[in-house]
Amino acid sequence: MESVPRPARETSRVEMFSDSVFAIAMTLLGFGLGHPSHGPGPLSTRLIDAWPSYLAFFTSFVTIGIVWINHHRLFTHILRISHGLLLWNGLLLMFVTLIPFTSGLVADSIGRDDARTAAGLYSAGFVLTTMSFNLLWRHATRHRRLLDRHVTPAMVHRINLQYGFGPLFYLATFAVAVAGGALASMLLNCVLAVFFALPAFTLADAVLETPGDDVSG
Repeated sequence: MESVPRPARETSRVEMFSDSVFAIAMTLLGFGLGHPSHGPGPLSTRLIDAWPSYLAFFTSFVTIGIVWINHHRLFTHILRISHGLLLWNGLLLMFVTLIPFTSGLVADSIGRDDARTAAGLYSAGFVLTTMSFNLLWRHATRHRRLLDRHVTPAMVHRINLQYGFGPLFYLATFAVAVAGGALASMLLNCVLAVFFALPAFTLADAVLETPGDDVSG
């Protein structure tokens, strides 16, 4: 007996469009690196002097990659779309596309008088990105009208807890930047990028254990 093909997910176009935006933002980070300026001294020295660009590139690339991974995970639980969901997703993508700009800004400003402002904008971009990510998920879970049937209230609570730490951590890096620690703020953002990239990241599990719930999709 021939099986009846399953209809395409209602969120397919949203996911494909979002994936394209994430890919473009990550590619722009590479274009932003540029080449060391011509000047005295060997090329190796000029490459070393450009270390802020490499640090900003690594931090931003990993951060965008982690947001993309988590975005994919959330959409394994979201089955339907709404006008509000499209708006929140668009807001998230807007802040993601700003990351290459703020990344280049902070890379060019380290060691200068305006480094604190640039570092503050860089961290603020991550704050807004993680906040919009959380608001997207909160909208999808409101009254559970957009979720797949397999998603339980315990799973929703666990995801809320896990991803809710992001804005708080990046607010801390913003505070460090405003206090004058531009380089320290940049390094903290790098540490957070690596931390969230770890496959064993289970910060929520340390606070709330819900055996049997799989939030990885």
